Amino acid sequence: TFEVPMLFAIAFIVLFTIGGFSGLMLAITPVDFQYHDTYFVVAHFHYVLVSGAVFSIMAAAYYWLPKWTGHMFNETLAKWHFWCSVISVNVLFFPMHFLGLAGMPRRIPDYALQFADVNAIVSIGGFAFGLSQLIFLVVVVKCARGGAPAAAKPWDGAEGLEWTVPSPAPYHTFETPPDLKEVRDGH
Repeated sequence: TFEVPMLFAIAFIVLFTIGGFSGLMLAITPVDFQYHDTYFVVAHFHYVLVSGAVFSIMAAAYYWLPKWTGHMFNETLAKWHFWCSVISVNVLFFPMHFLGLAGMPRRIPDYALQFADVNAIVSIGGFAFGLSQLIFLVVVVKCARGGAPAAAKPWDGAEGLEWTVPSPAPYHTFETPPDLKEVRDGH
């Protein structure tokens, strides 16, 4: 099912793949001769790094948030966070490929005027991505302050001892060692 943690996990795979495929081109020597030290490398690196870090962390945070707080998060607000993040990260990094192909070097204090319009779009994407993370803060604060109570096992298919205890987990989670056979059999 496509709850918010799964959406972020899928976005991680898709965006990480885009970044990875752009890296394949950097392994081809004649092509890398043109791309080396351009914004194409910046686009590749950040597609891999941001999607690899931020989107996977968000998937994990949304997955565990009900267990941590004992409340379900606002699904609508969380989906707004997801879509704003996905769209803005692509507005931020995808045009960088074209800047690199056009010859814009990286690690410079200023750039040629012909790159100004695309850099303005990149800046808008960057600000939008940063602002979309404020939605995540709102989701976390609202979830921590209350909301619909979270079941011990809010996600279908969640397995393991942590999903057999109430949400949030009590201070002394297990007074006696749990019988793993009972957990395995689903009792």
